[in-house]
Amino acid sequence: MADRVTYAMQNSRQNYASLQEVAAEVDDEPTVIVHTAETSRTRWNHIEDLDAFLRKVYEYHQGHGFVCILLQEIFDIIQFLFIIFFSLFLVYGVDYPILFKDKPLMNNATKVTINDVVLPLHQMLNRIGFWVWLILVIALFYGLGKVIRATLHAKHFYDMKQFYNTALKIDDKNLDNLTWHDVQQKVITVQTELSMCVHKRELTELDIYHRILRQRNYFIAMVNKNLLPPRMKLPLIGEVVYWTQGLQFNVRMLLFQSPWGPFKDSWHLRDEYKKLSLRQDLAAKLRNSILWLAFINLIFSPLIFMWQLIYIVFENAEVVRREPNHLSVRHWSPYGRFYLSHFNELDHELNTRLMRAHRLATRYLAAFNDPVVAVIARYIGFMAGAILTVIIALTIYDEDVIVVEHLLTVVSVLGAIVAICRTLIPDETIPWCPDTLLSNVLAHTHYLPAGWKGQAHTTKVRTEFQQLFQLRSSGILEELLSPILTPFLLMMYVAPKSLDIVDFFHNFTVSVTGVGDVCSFAQMDIRKHGNPEWHDTRRTVQQSDQYTQGEDGKVELSLIHFTHTNPSWKPPIEVLPFVESVHLEGSVLANSMTNPFVNQNDRLDDSSLRFSSRLESDPMSSSVHRSRLEGPNETSARDMSYSARYLHDRHSRLFENSYVVRRSVQEDTPLLH
Repeated sequence: MADRVTYAMQNSRQNYASLQEVAAEVDDEPTVIVHTAETSRTRWNHIEDLDAFLRKVYEYHQGHGFVCILLQEIFDIIQFLFIIFFSLFLVYGVDYPILFKDKPLMNNATKVTINDVVLPLHQMLNRIGFWVWLILVIALFYGLGKVIRATLHAKHFYDMKQFYNTALKIDDKNLDNLTWHDVQQKVITVQTELSMCVHKRELTELDIYHRILRQRNYFIAMVNKNLLPPRMKLPLIGEVVYWTQGLQFNVRMLLFQSPWGPFKDSWHLRDEYKKLSLRQDLAAKLRNSILWLAFINLIFSPLIFMWQLIYIVFENAEVVRREPNHLSVRHWSPYGRFYLSHFNELDHELNTRLMRAHRLATRYLAAFNDPVVAVIARYIGFMAGAILTVIIALTIYDEDVIVVEHLLTVVSVLGAIVAICRTLIPDETIPWCPDTLLSNVLAHTHYLPAGWKGQAHTTKVRTEFQQLFQLRSSGILEELLSPILTPFLLMMYVAPKSLDIVDFFHNFTVSVTGVGDVCSFAQMDIRKHGNPEWHDTRRTVQQSDQYTQGEDGKVELSLIHFTHTNPSWKPPIEVLPFVESVHLEGSVLANSMTNPFVNQNDRLDDSSLRFSSRLESDPMSSSVHRSRLEGPNETSARDMSYSARYLHDRHSRLFENSYVVRRSVQEDTPLLH
């Protein structure tokens, strides 16, 4: 009995009086009391990997609870197996000569049945060669890995369900009634009770964002400093920014998840990277790791390419048949999502912001047209539409017309031609005011390169904007070619930048108490990483060169955005005057927008700041629909839009008379060579 009381005293953090009450009740229900104390206190006390834990907290909320997440994992495995075996069936299990009536049926039958077309299982297996069997075995081992991974995920998310139910007091049925910020406040509250982080008694909103977005903040900083992604100059096309999901996966695994990367665990940079004298040795080791990774990618590139091709065909074929203009729809490219991301911005916040900008960005690009292409498209579309109309009319008159050989193919092709031609013909209802249209996009994207100011009508700006907002067909082509190009980009672009990567982690990593090592840009310290061009007075920013400055107002805009999305967060007192001044001037700008005498050229289109509950459809990525597309409330989003507009206007005013086109980062900083 004494042992049990001692055990309860060691595992609970209650005061002495409470322990006496526990001891008094041990005779009645000792086991229940000890178990309750352990569950409510020590289970969530001193979590070793708080980064992974908080990411799971966020993913659990965005994934709509345990059941939805479990179903997602199960159907992901089923989809993988379906693609493998259905592809195998299509290649080896169908008698195509009989299907296409190139071979007579048995017993002189005249009607083709499913049994005639589908081969028996033993015949299908006999047709499979050695190399296909080898590929199938590899695929099955990969599938087994997915099963193991899904099992571990199910266990982790079941534990997360217990955390939500017991610690946060949130049932799954009420999960969708709470926003992420509601959940975040509960996590901050229970930290003081459970001491999930023992190095810090109280967690702030910024601490939680740092842990969830530690890796992403580094990526955003590398994109901002032009270290990533790879840029290629192609004949007749010009500079192309290439940043696919496959390349991202390889770089992320190399830098953050491999035993040869800069991080020794989720939250600590290796000590060697903090020593300047070891930079050359570390760069050589990192270069070798990149080359080995490129070699492995090269070996498996044929298999990955086949998988990409099959997956893309299955995912898009039916949609293209139903909606021929599906491939001409635009979405935010992977590079665009990183370029337009703020530091410390969660996925659901970014998704909401970019979805609000989707329609406006489409309107901006729709204002451009090639007169020659428009003339050709107008007449080709007319002729294709005329032929299609006649075929449809004949089919209505006599349904037997539909059985004419290849007629359905002709109808599908003609429909696709008509749809494509329509996209190439300019919309005459859209006025030619590209500067206003691009300003409306800025209301939600918050970023606009300085060189675009007043140049929205030029081909150069339109081409650069298309790198951020690309055609779906371009994105599909890039992902399809990714298995082939990724090994060469790793060897020819990433490997030569090994020293720059080492210097980046050495120079831009700071240790934060209770959080660990984070990207210094993510601290949003405008005194250290701010750009003087974005401030009325140079006193706010310490003397710094372009190497340590965030580009395009990234640090300043990220700081203001974080204060709008997390109004209870208290910024450091040193940057408080800047924050208050931007909030004040943003409010003044908002009031001036309602003044009928304001300069019409400075007026934002009202539609760009009108937020509805129904978000614009934007096929940004296949994972968007899995998360809750919540964002800051309407007032916060509108205030941030005006704050961003004010900062850009101030930046333009300060340097409009002495503006010199900014030299590229490769020329101005020692980071890139």
